[in-house]
Amino acid sequence: MGMLDQLLHGFGIALTPQNLLFVLIGVLAGTVIGILPGLGPMSAIALMIPIAYGMEPTSAIIMLAGVYYGAIFGGSTSSILLNAPGVAGTVATSFDGYPMALRGRAGKALAIAAISSFVGGTIGVVGLMAIAPGLASFAVSFGPTEYFALMVLGLTAVVSLGGNNLVKGLISAVVGVMVALVGIDSQTAIVRYTFDLPELYEGVEFLIVALGVFALAEVLVMLNRRGQGGARRGVTSLRLSGRELGRIAPPTLRSSVLGFFTGVLPGAGATVASFLSYSMEKKIARDGDTFGQGNPKGVAAPEAANNAAAVGSFVPLMTLGVPGSGTTAILLGALLVLGVTPGPTMLADNPDMFWGVVASMYVGSVVLLVLNLPLIPVFAKVLNTPRAVLVPLVVVFCVVGVYGLSFSVFDLGLLAAFGAVGFLMRRNGFPAAPLILGLILGGLMETNMRRALQISGGDWGVFASEPISAGLLAVALLSLLPALVRAVRGLRRGRVGPSSPEAATDAGAGSDAGSGDGPGTGSEDQAPTPRGRDDGK
Repeated sequence: MGMLDQLLHGFGIALTPQNLLFVLIGVLAGTVIGILPGLGPMSAIALMIPIAYGMEPTSAIIMLAGVYYGAIFGGSTSSILLNAPGVAGTVATSFDGYPMALRGRAGKALAIAAISSFVGGTIGVVGLMAIAPGLASFAVSFGPTEYFALMVLGLTAVVSLGGNNLVKGLISAVVGVMVALVGIDSQTAIVRYTFDLPELYEGVEFLIVALGVFALAEVLVMLNRRGQGGARRGVTSLRLSGRELGRIAPPTLRSSVLGFFTGVLPGAGATVASFLSYSMEKKIARDGDTFGQGNPKGVAAPEAANNAAAVGSFVPLMTLGVPGSGTTAILLGALLVLGVTPGPTMLADNPDMFWGVVASMYVGSVVLLVLNLPLIPVFAKVLNTPRAVLVPLVVVFCVVGVYGLSFSVFDLGLLAAFGAVGFLMRRNGFPAAPLILGLILGGLMETNMRRALQISGGDWGVFASEPISAGLLAVALLSLLPALVRAVRGLRRGRVGPSSPEAATDAGAGSDAGSGDGPGTGSEDQAPTPRGRDDGK
């Protein structure tokens, strides 16, 4: 049976009334979960495993997969409207989505997110069914050295995230890596950077930091600007013109491909894919300097990438039995509970399940698009909420999400602390995006670096001797060169006298660079400013 025949057979399975109902249940639950921070797809799938137990395995996995990509799809809503990412994979969406919302373009931002998510998911499904076995063989060739180099490449995206101010971007990234190292070392059981506080032994949750430096910091900005105007603008139409669709089409397609390949690599996932795609688009776009100020491409790229990566993570899960992300690790447990062992023989032993799940993902993407586009005007009305009502709601939103993690009052204190840190970062021109990226990648970098050094007997040359890791590190180094050149030129021009026209020009650029909060900051006084700097994306 050829691939097309197998796919048609899969649609026959996915389009049965029973499985269509499970697709609908999964994507609806995932969308709601994605909007609300605190209960991410991992927790949701874990909670639904008891429900799936006893179900027909194909139907159960179709429903659980719908929860996964539905949560990634829905996470963009809170990121765009409230600057409060509900899912880690949608953090990058807020960098341009929230400034668009502040300018009254929330409808367009949500429409772009929905369309890009659909395209990314569709391309991911095509990749999953077409080249899954070959990609899985390549992915398994990645060892600790290659993963460390991949994480370094992701972290060097801090250069583009930090704009022209390389130093402030690097400081933010280092702080993020430091936060990632808090807690008990998994390899030596040594307690690190906890200040003898037992509450920090398990580290700092990503959600606490993300909601603190983005959502709670935005509340503090609102309060600080009380009485200074800056009211939110009315919500415009969600209709996209042909020109607007043409502008977002190339970044959507590029980011879908990048996201899928990133998702195939075990351990990378939707979050890394979204940051990499945003960084790539900012570097190659002619209007890259407007990223972080409400550029539609900055919404389309990460949304396409994170949905494609979510689908791509099923490649190693289905064909190798290796989870490609934390969420697919939970799905692996669900498969085992249901009596299905994924691996190289799954296509031969369980073709109905494999092709049924593949077809259901495409069906689920269509269902998500049909359900969410009509609801965009309803979602966008959040921006018309008076500030006196919106501020308390956002605070409650953050508190409930964080407290629901572990029911710890200490976590609420951390939330307040990171909110203050985020507010001070904005006031002093430090971008928040590199901090989040450092937090996400810091632990992965440390783990893979130490594994590589253990295997090589402490030989640091192993990172340059392996072809893949050497190539990735070389690309990472090359990505630093433009920022270093800008920094050297800035120092050279700084030696020119203050009365010089050249110095005056440079001073004006420096003032411009220091004034902006950048993507994801959501500062109302800067997002609408034409010359406002991007937040550090």
